[in-house]
Amino acid sequence: SMPSETLLKIFSYLDAVSLLSVGCVNKRFYELANDNGIWLKHYSSSLHPKWTIWKMKTKQTETVSLGCAAVCDKKPGYWKKEYIFKQTSAFKTRVMRLVKFLDPYTGLPCKNKEAMKVSGLSWIIVLKDKNGKEHVVEKPNLSFKDTSVTILWYGTDWPHLDILSTLKLFGVTPLLPDQSRPRNKNGPRRFSLIAEYHLANLTESSVAVGADELVQLFSLSPGLLVGIWKGKNEVAFVMASLHYNQLLERSILGSPTVPYSPPPNKPLLDDIDSEYGLHDYSLHLDLHGRNCMYLCGSFKCLFCRKRDIENGYLRLRVVNLKDNRKHLPIIGTFGICWETDVFKGNVKDCFVMDLTLLDETGKPFWCFSAPVHMELSAKSSGLYDYMGHIYTADYADSEGKVCVEFVWLEETKEYIIVSLVLYVSTKKVNSWYGTNY
Repeated sequence: SMPSETLLKIFSYLDAVSLLSVGCVNKRFYELANDNGIWLKHYSSSLHPKWTIWKMKTKQTETVSLGCAAVCDKKPGYWKKEYIFKQTSAFKTRVMRLVKFLDPYTGLPCKNKEAMKVSGLSWIIVLKDKNGKEHVVEKPNLSFKDTSVTILWYGTDWPHLDILSTLKLFGVTPLLPDQSRPRNKNGPRRFSLIAEYHLANLTESSVAVGADELVQLFSLSPGLLVGIWKGKNEVAFVMASLHYNQLLERSILGSPTVPYSPPPNKPLLDDIDSEYGLHDYSLHLDLHGRNCMYLCGSFKCLFCRKRDIENGYLRLRVVNLKDNRKHLPIIGTFGICWETDVFKGNVKDCFVMDLTLLDETGKPFWCFSAPVHMELSAKSSGLYDYMGHIYTADYADSEGKVCVEFVWLEETKEYIIVSLVLYVSTKKVNSWYGTNY
């Protein structure tokens, strides 16, 4: 029953976040909270550095009078949109500036955690059933590694797998993160779509990673692991592995409906020759089980000759079966740990692989973080140094393949990597360099 003039006067004392929140109350509040006069004041004050804000009180009348034409000529909500656009652009610039500092060890941004904290970044998944109803799952558990972050969601009230159609992974940030007041978890937020997965016929269409007494694990590309309760066909948990390369861009710069698309690489003019092949590549490889690290290794001076190109792939041999000086021991036994409100478990013979391949300039060329399962090979070791079973672990996506061979040493109860080969797609190389392999 309050007059609009009185409500506008009250709204004029609100900060931007509160003004956006009050606009969600009802249609009338929404229209009043879009008032150009109020938002022009917010926009004008944001143009001045913090140390000059105290001068704004003496200039407020002048600012408003100069903006009368802008208030009258613009549609309601114009200056609200301008203010939000200005604030989010400044926020993105500040966050992206933090990730420009690169770690010489991995070639990736070394201030990812700091940038995530500044941005207030979090991740959610949205499960959509076949009737179109959406179920939002928040509050994940995070586990940070050198080159990736592992995100785990679990709950007791998830929809049955049979009625689920899609799963969407979003990065979520406060719409106006620069407010001096503490962040309001229920305040306005911005969603950036990272990936969308189809869950129809999940157990038939996805890769089975492994199982224990309680759950079965299924992998969906890119980097998603879904745990299904045995015998119930219900989702127990969802785990996502996100590589640091372009992590913030995908989590912040995308839209709610379209994922962020990185700009194409600009190749440097050097001695690149399709006859010469690839040279001076570097690899950083992490194998982990969410909470524990099994291997962390770096390999320099990788190369590929012309004769190593066949069937649409360029081969980079990292660990040679015949060169035991480069064979790598694994710390512990492989497995992916999981947990829910009540239960915990460990699915053996699988792990998360974080791969970072850098080109000759040190720029990330091929990066991923994904669950991988192991299989017992039918062939025997054939090596005099090792007597034991051979296990293989393979990964493949549109950019390449990774093939790893392990020997299990029963005496010492450990795995040894005896072969590690990368196969890079010629399409990826050609688009990266503008060459023709």
